[in-house]
Amino acid sequence: MSLTHTHQFGPDRDADPSPQPSDRTSTGIGTPPVNPRRFHKRTPTGLSKRRPSISAAEDAALESIDNLWKSLSLTPYWSTSPEFQKDFIRHVETSLAHSALLGVRGVDIWTAYFATSLALRDRLILHWNLTQQAHTRVDRKRVYYLSLEFLLGRTLSSTLTNLHLQPLLTKALADMGLDIAQLGDAEPDAALGNGGLGRLAACFLDSLATLNYPAWGYGVRYDYGIFRQEIGEEGEQVEVAEGWLSSGYPWEVRREDVRVLVRFGGWVEDIGAEEREREEMSKEARRWVGGEEVWAVAYDVPIPGYVPTEDEGKSGKKPNHTTNNLRLWSAKPAIEFDFQRFNRGEYEESVRDAQRAGTISAVLYPNDNVYVGKELRLKQQYFWIRASLYDILRRFKKTERGWGELPRQVAIQLNDTHPTLAVPELLRVLVDEEGMEYEEAWPLVVGVFAHTNHTVLPEALEKWEVGMIQRLLPRHMELIYLINWHFLSDVSKKFPDDRDLLGRVSIIEEGHVKMVRMAHLAVVGSHKINGVAELHSDLITKTIFKDFVRVFGKDRFLNVTNGITPRRWLYQANPGLTALIQSKIGTKFLTNLTALHELEQYATDKEFGKRWREVKYRNKQRLAAHVLEVSGIALNCDALWDVQVKRIHEYKRQTLNIYGVVSRWLRLRAMSPTEKRNVVPRVCIFGGKAAPGYRMAKLIIKFINAVARVVNADPEVEGLLQVVFVPDYNVSKAELIIPANDISEHISTAGTEASGTSNMKFVLNGGLIIGTVDGANVEIVREIGDENIFLFGNLAEAVEDLRFAHRYGKVRMDPGLEVVVREIEKGTFGDGREFGELVEAVRGDRDHYLISDDYGAYLHAQDLVDEAYRDQAGWTQKCITAVSKMGFFSSDRSIREYAEKIWEVESVDVNDGVDDN
Repeated sequence: MSLTHTHQFGPDRDADPSPQPSDRTSTGIGTPPVNPRRFHKRTPTGLSKRRPSISAAEDAALESIDNLWKSLSLTPYWSTSPEFQKDFIRHVETSLAHSALLGVRGVDIWTAYFATSLALRDRLILHWNLTQQAHTRVDRKRVYYLSLEFLLGRTLSSTLTNLHLQPLLTKALADMGLDIAQLGDAEPDAALGNGGLGRLAACFLDSLATLNYPAWGYGVRYDYGIFRQEIGEEGEQVEVAEGWLSSGYPWEVRREDVRVLVRFGGWVEDIGAEEREREEMSKEARRWVGGEEVWAVAYDVPIPGYVPTEDEGKSGKKPNHTTNNLRLWSAKPAIEFDFQRFNRGEYEESVRDAQRAGTISAVLYPNDNVYVGKELRLKQQYFWIRASLYDILRRFKKTERGWGELPRQVAIQLNDTHPTLAVPELLRVLVDEEGMEYEEAWPLVVGVFAHTNHTVLPEALEKWEVGMIQRLLPRHMELIYLINWHFLSDVSKKFPDDRDLLGRVSIIEEGHVKMVRMAHLAVVGSHKINGVAELHSDLITKTIFKDFVRVFGKDRFLNVTNGITPRRWLYQANPGLTALIQSKIGTKFLTNLTALHELEQYATDKEFGKRWREVKYRNKQRLAAHVLEVSGIALNCDALWDVQVKRIHEYKRQTLNIYGVVSRWLRLRAMSPTEKRNVVPRVCIFGGKAAPGYRMAKLIIKFINAVARVVNADPEVEGLLQVVFVPDYNVSKAELIIPANDISEHISTAGTEASGTSNMKFVLNGGLIIGTVDGANVEIVREIGDENIFLFGNLAEAVEDLRFAHRYGKVRMDPGLEVVVREIEKGTFGDGREFGELVEAVRGDRDHYLISDDYGAYLHAQDLVDEAYRDQAGWTQKCITAVSKMGFFSSDRSIREYAEKIWEVESVDVNDGVDDN
């Protein structure tokens, strides 16, 4: 008797079932076909309990074997310290080959971290498997979240948080002579992203699991992330390879059996009429052949949801340990080693295919200042999309449903334009491989996809050269032209008298070099398009997607304001504040953030306010210790801490901030000793990475460090002003910086920031905001009240008029900014010519981001900040009130809105779908 094992997550090595019959009824573009649902009984992933083809005796034997397997199964999680300690020692001795006989002196911190993580992962995988079994058996629609970035941060701490295992493991490890905090610090951040896009995706994965939605994330397993940022001797950014995988990543499971062949280049062939008829192929089907091929190999990372405690309203129910999956793809060569070339003495050529394949998943966002960098980016995107869609469709085909039910079982969210190639790829699979006609396939494509837009900047909308796509993805370029032809035909019929409209909405941008507008392709190929903040969603329908609103109607566009997970960004990042809040209102706010409203009654409580300030001071001390270690600067913990940490970009206006710092420094130097005694001391903290090819952003970093060097060495302002740039900003650094803030800066030019989520994190951690009326700042002020935020600057409605005035020389530079510019030009902060590009960017028609227009208002707002901070009791009251009104900004709320408005998915109780017998 032989038993066939089917993997929980991956397909069989050659699993690619033949196409099932389709109920091919189309109701029009963008509308899923209407057909009767085919119900059937599915067995859980793995061995089925009954097989009709075997005898009763064999069935009884299988039952006996099943019972033996169950009796040997691990318990889900430990209930006592010795249970964990036994697993820990087992991994020290067997997985890591250290001897436990040497005791704690025989292991280093890294070994202890790795053994702890492996022991925890073993138990985590049990719920991971049970979750997938439950989702398969309950058989509801699943969500697939496609994002090129997932900034998970450190996994050990977040896993312990979500599973409430921190106290047990803290004691168990302490009994063994180990400090769990040191172990946590040994873990590198998973280098799977760069900025807010990746942090948002990570929050969404946490909320999807916490809310028990059947969901998968799909991304790329970057060998080196984007880069590790160091600061050179002259204050410049230095990019260094971030080898976060060099010593292994204990949380991942390599799925060697889950691999997808990905093709690049080649050519497209016609299919003869005889073959087309014999194979029942569609009239549009063509064959893509030739070119180079690489393997996409899957690595799975379990994502556990937060398990609510009884205090959080779940008493009486069995804990719902939903553990979803993040599948990451790594590129491997189709031919790893060419032995024939090696034997001919062509040693380098013999491994060239392996090296070329490895570059695809080596680095996030290869530098696209050169053509080969652009090409590598395109290859990276298609590699990820091809593998992910194959995996998703393989899972759907196992259900043996007709293709007409695809939108009822599969929801794919395109996070930004990076995954947009999924639109022509799905169409290619349905037309070329599954035998569908375009008219049948296209409604399924639109019914499956939804798209999240993250920018209102036209120049930030992704475009690819037609020639490049034709060379790397020839069949996809044909299909993009086909999609565009059908789309423009529909538009011309609907608006026969508006020929200019066709050019504006076309997926193909005509010009000297033809371009594919990926944002247009995403809009045309998705049934829903959402913005990420109310202002942003309103702006995209009035600017970049204005014409598409005419074509498709307003119902295709909606808003889902971003959110953050309070589990990581309060509970984990700020344990002191969490404990203080918990002492008053319990822990229910961790799964229902609106419960924070109960905190407002303590805003005027003097004792509570005193404890609030003590927590803030300890958080400052924690960050100050880190800054002293990495930068050698001893920060003043009694000062007001002013923080701006985010990706460096001109529209985010770090320049406005640092110019304001220069103005403050000049004012302090001009003060008498008596006047200085009344000054509120300030520490200005910057952080963030600049894209390697973004010259201006890198110059901004160098200028910030130049100002810091001058200010921090000036005895005239000692104790009154400090400036520091924290290098290599990432999730774990954010967990240090954000809880220490008094005021944070979110000062983008109005109408340029889609949402922002760091503003939410800073306020939730007890700080206030100085900001423009942009992104999610608009909704934050609505929730917390304008008395608890410092807003300034021109509104989005005025921006274009101001730019017009700049263009024609009708705007004079702000006098205060002129003073700063003169200091730069005369060499106060180094060679003035070196920073000349920064100066030119605020002069006349080049001040695109309106630094000069908002400068005076910005300095005035900073004066109001100083005035408010002098009243420490009043400041604390503002902070407590603001925190109490942040309930709306939970990623749990965001995910519920996606589930209800876009995906139409329901949560699954994993206990309902698993056989306990």
